Amino acid sequence: MMRRAWFVLTLTAAALGLTLSGCSSGAKPETRLRVAVLPILDSLPLYVADMEGFFSEEGIEIELITAGSAAERDQLLQAGQVDAVITDLVSLALVNRDEIRLVAVRYAMVPTAEFAQFRILAAPNAHVQSPSDLAGAAIGVSEGTVIEYVTERLLAAEGLAPDQIETLAVPKIPDRMALLTAGELIAATLPEPLGSLALQQGAQLVIDDTAHPEVSCSIFAVRAAVLTDQPEVVQSFVRAINRASTAINGDRPSWADLLSEKRIVPTPLIGSYALPDYPAPAVPTEAQYFDVAAWLRETGRLDAAPAYGDVVNDEYIE
Repeated sequence: MMRRAWFVLTLTAAALGLTLSGCSSGAKPETRLRVAVLPILDSLPLYVADMEGFFSEEGIEIELITAGSAAERDQLLQAGQVDAVITDLVSLALVNRDEIRLVAVRYAMVPTAEFAQFRILAAPNAHVQSPSDLAGAAIGVSEGTVIEYVTERLLAAEGLAPDQIETLAVPKIPDRMALLTAGELIAATLPEPLGSLALQQGAQLVIDDTAHPEVSCSIFAVRAAVLTDQPEVVQSFVRAINRASTAINGDRPSWADLLSEKRIVPTPLIGSYALPDYPAPAVPTEAQYFDVAAWLRETGRLDAAPAYGDVVNDEYIE
């Protein structure tokens, strides 16, 4: 009889232990987020938030996973090895073509009157003084990407007709820059800060997106499943990015060592390159997204883009 009572008591205690364990550790929500990081200016708030402890103060654990290129970033995303990325509206529309996989939750970078994201540059000895001089000239781009989109939209905004805009596929940015500065390309489109480096090496500015800021932006985007399962974590992530952006804008010179350490700015520009204004909390507009979707349809890369409200979420902006 006593043995039976002891057995029942043991089972009861074990059940109680499991219940208490479920209430404490087992039921604790996941607070970890894996973020792909590219060596680009847009990534600086991630490094600052990590270094300054903003993520931990917001109660989340962030694992920054380095990706050497956009293609590598996309591979990590497709393999489920990262939860969040920095990307653009062209990639966002394409990755969601069949189902909603990725959702934009905040701007990462936008051009301003003083800072360009993308520049169309002419070779040092090219006889190019204005966008109209590029009519019919092959401009080096990466096809089917935001680079090609920005190139076509900037030139169209300056009056070139679609049949006057010619592009040439040079997928790798270092190759494109080398061909441009060597004079083997008449013109090419480069992102910052490589655009500034090319200018330092003799390239000529034709036009950049400071003239038409609506055509450019980059975004922080999170897997749709994470938004469903871990909305509080995403909220904390965006808050930490907000804090980091404010910290950068408030004291730009203090991040020079970090820019060098993370290879965000090329060595020849360290010490002279002026950091941009990092954007306040906001998301891309419907007009921006719809124009990207229209371009993808015009170029035959997408039959129908997902709805704006399905791929852009402003609920995490404070």
